[in-house]
Amino acid sequence: MVEDDTPVRNLISTTLASHDYQYITAATGEQAIRAASDHSPDIILLDLGLPDLDGVEVIRSVRSWSVTPIIVISARSEDTDKIEALDAGADDYLTKPFSVEELLARIRSTQRRLTYMKQSGPDKPSFNNGALKIDYAGKAVYVNGEQIHLTPIEYKLLDLLSHNVGKVLTYQFITKNVWGSSYDSDIASLRVFMAGLRKKLHGESSIQTHIGIGYCMVRAE
Repeated sequence: MVEDDTPVRNLISTTLASHDYQYITAATGEQAIRAASDHSPDIILLDLGLPDLDGVEVIRSVRSWSVTPIIVISARSEDTDKIEALDAGADDYLTKPFSVEELLARIRSTQRRLTYMKQSGPDKPSFNNGALKIDYAGKAVYVNGEQIHLTPIEYKLLDLLSHNVGKVLTYQFITKNVWGSSYDSDIASLRVFMAGLRKKLHGESSIQTHIGIGYCMVRAE
C-alpha cells in the first residue's frame, strides 16, 4: 500500500488489518518500486500524488517487469488522469474520498480476477462467463448455447475484453490493440462496433461502459 498521507495510510492499514489482509506500506515512489520487487505482493494499492515520483511513473516502472494488479487510490478525479493511469497499466481506479466498503469491494473483485486467471491459464481453449462462451481455438462465440456470427473486428473486441476480464480497458488501449492506432475516428468506430457487438450478444450484460474512459467485461456471478 503506497500512500504518503499519514491519516489516509492509517485508515487503509486499519481496514486491511481488520479484514485479515497482510500488507506492507510505502510512502514514496522509490520505496514502492523496491517493495514491489522485494515482496512480490498480490495487489498494489497506489496513490498518485507521491513526494518523489508521480504514481503513473511507478505504474510504468512496475509494469516493465510485473503483471501484479494495481488499484489506484487518488484525489485526481478528472477522466484524463484516470485514462493516463489505466493506459500506463493500472487495473482499477478509486477516487478520494472513498468508503472503506468500496475499497474492500475493489480488492475482492481483483482477487476474483486473479483466481480466475490462475484457474484458466494463458492457453485455455475456451472462455465461459455466464451465458457467454468463446471457443478461442475455433474463434466461435455462443450465447445460451446458440452460435453468434461476428465480424472480425467484433471478435477481436470480444477476445480482448475476455482476456482482460475484470479490468477497465480505455478507448485508446482497445483501439491500439484492435486497429493499431488511436485516432478520434478510431474511437468513434469503436463505439459503433461495440453497439453492434452488444446487439448480436442479445443484450448480454457482462460488458460495461465506463463513460469517458472505456469498457470492461465483468465476471458473471
